This record gives sequence, C-alpha cells and structure tokens, in this order.
Amino acid sequence: MRTALPLSPAPALARSTLPRGLGFAALVLAALSWASLYFVAKPVLGEVRPAAFTLLRYSVAALVFALLLAPRGAAPWRQLRRHAPRLALMGLLGYGFFGLMLISGLALSNPAHGATLVATVPISTQLLRWALDGKRPSPAQLGCSLLALAGVALLAGLLGPQTAAPAAGSAARMLLGDLMTLGGSLGWVLYTRGAGQLSAELDPLAYSGLTAIAMWPVLALGMLGAAVLGWIELPSAAQLRAQGPALLYVGVVPSVMAVLCYLFGVRLLGPLTGGAFLNLIPVSALGLGTLLGQPPSARELLGCAIVVSALLLQGRLQRPGARP
Repeated sequence: MRTALPLSPAPALARSTLPRGLGFAALVLAALSWASLYFVAKPVLGEVRPAAFTLLRYSVAALVFALLLAPRGAAPWRQLRRHAPRLALMGLLGYGFFGLMLISGLALSNPAHGATLVATVPISTQLLRWALDGKRPSPAQLGCSLLALAGVALLAGLLGPQTAAPAAGSAARMLLGDLMTLGGSLGWVLYTRGAGQLSAELDPLAYSGLTAIAMWPVLALGMLGAAVLGWIELPSAAQLRAQGPALLYVGVVPSVMAVLCYLFGVRLLGPLTGGAFLNLIPVSALGLGTLLGQPPSARELLGCAIVVSALLLQGRLQRPGARP
C-alpha cells in the first residue's frame, strides 16, 4: 500500500476540510492569469520565436519553482530522484509540448481561436478518463461541457455570421495554428491526470515544481541542439533586453502562479470542474480586452453568459452528494 510522505500532508483530508469556494477562487485566478498570456505573448512573438520563447519561459518558471520548494529542505529532491523519469515525462507533456504548441499556434492563428481550442480540455478530460480509467461521464456532465464549448465558440466568433472571409494563405496558416493548439491541449490533459495519480505523494506545489525542474534539462538540450542544427532561431541579447520584462511576467504569472492555482482547484473540486474552468480563459480575455479599450459585442456577451451558466451547472454537479 502506498503511504503519504511528509511532502504532501493529508491530501485527502484537504479536499474535505477546505472550503469549496477557495477552489473556485483558485480556478478563476488561474483563468485570469492564463488569459493575460495571450495579450503579453503575442507582441513578444514578433521578436522571439516560439521555441526560444518556450525555453525562456520555463527556464524562469523552473527557477521560481526551485525557490518555492527550497524551504522544504531535502524532501522534494528525494521525490525528484525517486520519480525523475515520470516527472520529466509529465513536465514535457504539460509544459514543453503543450507550451510549445500553444505558442506556435498563437503565432500562426489568433488569440480567440487559441482560447476556444483550449476550452476543449474538459471534453478531452472526460473522454480520456472514460477510455483509460473506465470513469464514464454522465450525460449531464457531457452536456455542461458541450454547452460551455458552444458558448466559447460563440464568444470567439466561430459560430454566427462571419464579417469577412480570410485569404486562402491566411486561412491555411490559421488552420495549422489551430491544429497545433488542439493537439497540444492533449498534453495538458495528460499532465493533469498525472497530478491525480501522484496526489498521494506530491501536493500541487511539489508536482508542478518538480515536473518543471525534471523536464527542464531535456527541454534545454533539445532546444539548444535544434539551434545548433539551424532548426530554430535563438534571440539576440538586444531582443532579450527588450522583451525581458514580458518574458519574466510570462515565466512567473501564467507559468507558475496559474499552474499552482489550477492544480489546487483541481485537488479541491476534481478534474472535471477544473477543466470546465478553462472555459473562463476566453471570457477573461474578453474582460481584459474591454479594459484595454475593446468593448465586447452582443454576440460576445451572449457567449460569456452561456459559459458562466455552464460553469455554474458543472459546479452543482460536482458538489458532494450530487448525482455523478
């Protein structure tokens, strides 16, 4: 029988004693932080290529995670040695693969499409749990995810009348970017599933931090090797100085704080509710755009209302004692 180690004190007790509202607040904060990524990263990609952006982003994140784990003494590093291959694999899926595909997709497509495709994670999570764990979602749970996804698609302009058709070359680029984002989102689904499998030994900070630290040498060697072969372009010193504040923000807020908030919310409320809250990313992006002087249209407001309604329904289904 696997026993809990000091690194993760009584995770099962934490879910039952901590208020559920704390989990909802953590998931909302994660969505807001991830929404800000689109606004901060898009201009940076004009100077720093997606592969280099991903390496720099997670170099900062791995360092921040190491600092956060330092007060715990030797315990995290014992866990790192014990689970190194598995942690590295999970980190490459959730950080390296998903992060690179998301940023590459954003460079080719637009933030609205990327946010919409990330919102397919709840459905992917349900289907993966059904296929691998035999946990069949109820029709109500699937219905909530589909309703939220429809609201996000309406919000992003993928449903409803189109104002103008893109040129053929632009459409092909956007399609490629969208496919990259969609494929990358599966890496995040597997990463979140890995957190649940190791929850008896690793709390959210330990799991998110150790996966970032374990995968970083593999990511760095791969990226630097690709740069030597001429497959990717590394930024110059001048570009790093110009984009340094934005890269630092991305490495700390969306890459560390948001991940910790998300995994904490998943631990309290479950993976289905946590995945459903990813639908708040485009809604949060809508709010941030409004603050930046881009007021929403009636279609966007309707999509926002549908997403929020679906999240409320999903939350009711996930309450203790609710019908699964």
